[in-house]
Amino acid sequence: MYLAVGASTAKTVLLLHGASFSAQTWQEIGTLQLLAQKGYQGIAVDLPGYGYSERLSGSTKDFLLALIDGLNLNLPILVSPSMSGNYSLPFIANHAERLAGFVPVAPVGILKFEEQLKGVQLPTLAIWGSNDRLIPVAQADLLLKLMPNAQKVILDNAGHASYMRATDEFHEHLIKFVKLLNC
Repeated sequence: MYLAVGASTAKTVLLLHGASFSAQTWQEIGTLQLLAQKGYQGIAVDLPGYGYSERLSGSTKDFLLALIDGLNLNLPILVSPSMSGNYSLPFIANHAERLAGFVPVAPVGILKFEEQLKGVQLPTLAIWGSNDRLIPVAQADLLLKLMPNAQKVILDNAGHASYMRATDEFHEHLIKFVKLLNC
């Protein structure tokens, strides 16, 4: 299941979610509406077993590739908070050329995919909350070392789901990053 806003011909932002959330979260905090207002297509996806999506019977490794192909998306910008790193990081390690940009929001799995991410040239904006107790900010620094086109933003007084606590600041950085990408 997914929610979509904006024209299908516009630059596309593909939004994943963390374990406590769903596609609906991006509507609730205004991200989908903001993307449409700025002239972008926003697609928020329920990951398998979350929201209105059924669990996958097999491996999660090909989920994003099948999703991007199934929705006929051309070089989307992928936003991946927390648990969704289990989907985004292996995808980027193998198919970075299928994306225009990557916005990891304290994703899980960086250490697990460290070798595969080394040297990936994908434009990346790593966003972390300054008070994240689950995924330390040091992992954002590691991403910057591994991925030469990465930069980071730390959202003050925000925890792991930083986009929930510092929504306006998160939106500001996301839109600025999307504007810079040529896709």
